[in-house]
Amino acid sequence: MKKQLGVTLTGLVMVCVVLIFVLLLGFKVFQPITEFLSIQKIFKTLALKPEVRTGTKRDFIQAWAGYAQIENVNAIGGDEIEVTKEGNGVVISASYQKKVPLFKNVSLLIDFNPTSASTP
Repeated sequence: MKKQLGVTLTGLVMVCVVLIFVLLLGFKVFQPITEFLSIQKIFKTLALKPEVRTGTKRDFIQAWAGYAQIENVNAIGGDEIEVTKEGNGVVISASYQKKVPLFKNVSLLIDFNPTSASTP
């Protein structure tokens, strides 16, 4: 007799449980990560604008408010963003945390550090 090969019902259930857990975690973390990517994109766009490079902090906050409204960014405000001048350009950065509730009293705390500086 040949030995049967394949997945048992118990193995299939365990794989499904792990897969469902990973998918649920991914669904909950998706929104904060997309918001971080939007912030990073806005920072890079604003760092190239001449009115931000030569303007004041108030000019930057006004420009930020327009982009943040369009991209629906609520994680940080204009006063939480740091703008530093480096040579002829500017580097825009921020640091914030996002708490993602998972279940009952278990949450995931994610630290985000978006910046307009290019990473090597």
